Amino acid sequence: MAPITQTLPMTLSPALDFDQKAASELGTSLSSLYVQATPFAHIVIDDFLQDELIASICSHFPVEPTHNETLYERGYKGQRKRQISPNECDPYLKSVFNAFNSAPMLQFLEHLTGIDGLIPDPYFTGGGLHETKSGGYLGVHSDFRLNKKLNIERRLNIIIYLNENWQEAYGGNLELWDPGMKTCLKKVLPVYNRCVIFNTDKDSNHGHPEPLTTPEHITRKSIALYYYTASAGAIDPAQRNKTHYKPRPKDRLSLKYYINKLLKKKN
Repeated sequence: MAPITQTLPMTLSPALDFDQKAASELGTSLSSLYVQATPFAHIVIDDFLQDELIASICSHFPVEPTHNETLYERGYKGQRKRQISPNECDPYLKSVFNAFNSAPMLQFLEHLTGIDGLIPDPYFTGGGLHETKSGGYLGVHSDFRLNKKLNIERRLNIIIYLNENWQEAYGGNLELWDPGMKTCLKKVLPVYNRCVIFNTDKDSNHGHPEPLTTPEHITRKSIALYYYTASAGAIDPAQRNKTHYKPRPKDRLSLKYYINKLLKKKN
């Protein structure tokens, strides 16, 4: 399924304004595309944010290190990657992320996915702003299912790409794999203002496993947002609270993959 073009009804003028009714109607209009997508429920939307809004987000993207950010040098589990909490960003970015956690956003997502009772994460565990440098990558994986701090079940991911003038030669495609990890069924280029929304089921296998080939001054930037639901009963203690990385067929034939995995486990 090719990307569609739709813009979230959130604007900057005169301040952040988010139309709940319009957001719900947009979600409903796209729901059949979402639930019927393969290899798992997802949608790719271009021009997702208003032009002024995404330009402002990019201009506020932290260049210097922020307090308590996470750096990944873990090989297949994330290499040359930086994760920045919105709670450590300037007031403008905090206001934007508050809007992503607001009722209109939840209404849009509930009508899009058919998942009721969505809950945002005010701590942005694992989410926020992501940045990967040249040579960096993230192995194919299915996400952690349990937010231990809040004791809620992860259901949805949103990724919004912030990469102006991104060239296909740079790579960085988000890959969507089949449940058996035999075939990559879809690749999504991380171009500017493209949004990917997908269910985080146990076999929602995704990643960008090929090293970036960008010039050193160009990085792969994105917004990552995660949404949850509460359980009517007790949360299954066997529910996975860690990301499950999965080798591709060529990784299973690579001695380098297993050596790197062993070295990372020892560290």
